[in-house]
Amino acid sequence: MSIETDVLIIGCGIAGATAALRLSEDPNLRITIVTRERDPHESSTWYAQGGIVSRGENDSAQLLVQDIDQAGAGLSNPSAVALLAKRGPGLVNDLLIEELRVPFSNDKSGQLERVLEGGHTVPRIVHVKDATGRAIQERLIAALRERPNIEWLTHWTAVDLITAPHHSVDPLAAYGPISCHGTYLLDRTTLEIRRTLASATILATGGLGRIFRHTSNPRGARGDGLAMASRAGARIENAEYVQYHPTTLALRDAGNFLISEAVRGAGAKLLTPDGKPFMRRYAPQWGDLAPRDVVARAMHQEILTHGYPHMLLDLRPALESEEIERSFPTICRTCAEAGLDITREPIPVIPAAHFACGGILVNAAGRSSIHGLYAVGEVSCTGIHGANRLASTSLLEGLVWGTQAAEDIAARSDLASSSKERFHEWRDTGRGEADPVLVQRDVESVQNIMWHYVGLSRNEQRLDRAVHDLDCLWKETEGFYRSCRLDDSLVGLRNRVRCAWIVTQAARANRASRGTHWREDAAESFGRNRSDEGLPPA
Repeated sequence: MSIETDVLIIGCGIAGATAALRLSEDPNLRITIVTRERDPHESSTWYAQGGIVSRGENDSAQLLVQDIDQAGAGLSNPSAVALLAKRGPGLVNDLLIEELRVPFSNDKSGQLERVLEGGHTVPRIVHVKDATGRAIQERLIAALRERPNIEWLTHWTAVDLITAPHHSVDPLAAYGPISCHGTYLLDRTTLEIRRTLASATILATGGLGRIFRHTSNPRGARGDGLAMASRAGARIENAEYVQYHPTTLALRDAGNFLISEAVRGAGAKLLTPDGKPFMRRYAPQWGDLAPRDVVARAMHQEILTHGYPHMLLDLRPALESEEIERSFPTICRTCAEAGLDITREPIPVIPAAHFACGGILVNAAGRSSIHGLYAVGEVSCTGIHGANRLASTSLLEGLVWGTQAAEDIAARSDLASSSKERFHEWRDTGRGEADPVLVQRDVESVQNIMWHYVGLSRNEQRLDRAVHDLDCLWKETEGFYRSCRLDDSLVGLRNRVRCAWIVTQAARANRASRGTHWREDAAESFGRNRSDEGLPPA
């Protein structure tokens, strides 16, 4: 039995939710939203603390373009950056402030507060204290639930894209281009897999931080969308550029809780464990407000050189206790639960994998290289982030490209409805269940390989070792996949291994250090030597 819809959206953070909201304005369109969790609020957006870029005083689109280009280490896509800078601040005002009434924080005069973050030349970040993503997500989901033409499939997992010619019953489809017609979806409650057909499919599945041992990402950020698109043959770009957030909480059982960029923007200082500042030695121009890759590398170098267990982030010289509690209630509460009072002592911090700057290559409308397949948000590569993302541009990118994709789909006449007779039903060949202990150990193996060999600092020997170890895991995982009954954990393992391969091969092919891709053995003469050579077949 099949599910049919006009537009299928997988994921519901700011990018997917914005696309759904705009598309639902046409009452004749049927929109289906799929989320792995029961609660559609659960997404990377929900955990975004710092804020979203708007237009500051004495600011301009050109100034924002310059800041993004500098943070991106010269690799940002000029046309995409220009689109973001031109359209983004208007969408923040029109959709988030005017339509959804997101309660952004005000300053002491009652005006919208705009703060400064690392890499920005002017204060232009609007925020809801230190829970901006949560406030935006709450308003988006509430608005979507009022739209009668939206169907929710919560607690379902996307297994693979349905594409022609691969899943077509017509052998002559082999002569045509690749096109996407929906996905196979796993009901996590019944473990039934349903063929789900759509005229347009939007991947809004977020990032891949959970392929690393230490990450600020939520549990769902395991690269599902990127892996599915790669298996289908979509073009992937800039996968080696994985940004590390320099300040995550370095306390036992804290789970690398993110300490927002806004903390440094408010004046917090980075210190060694013995209380000495160090950032001016690494970034004379920016100091503690340097772009994330610069700060993360500086911290990494200090930790390696001196054997520090972590670094310190101290807000006390900048803000009084009451102001710290007012501005950063979520951070104060989380640290207090871990036994730390940040109004009285500095915060121990360490870098962790945070954001995938690359992904499924898309154009200004969010179209991928596969007909009928769109990608928005962190799973995509618009080219905006180049080799390193500028703080607080990710929510803005999701807002802009969610809107762009929705407008493009609504205007297209070449997205014909998919007939259920053209594509195979799912063929379940699995007989027994995968051993959960083996699956979990393999997940941990992926995370350790990526952390130690394809992490913040890379070289040829480590990357070669990663290739060898991932090759073994690839074979084991494909054996599980073909012989065992599918569940969410097995789908997640398979996708993690695929994404780890993608990132590792991109990192090995690019022998020049740039932005977040730091090669200890960099040879600038090689330039950006890109190749997918050695990637196992889908």
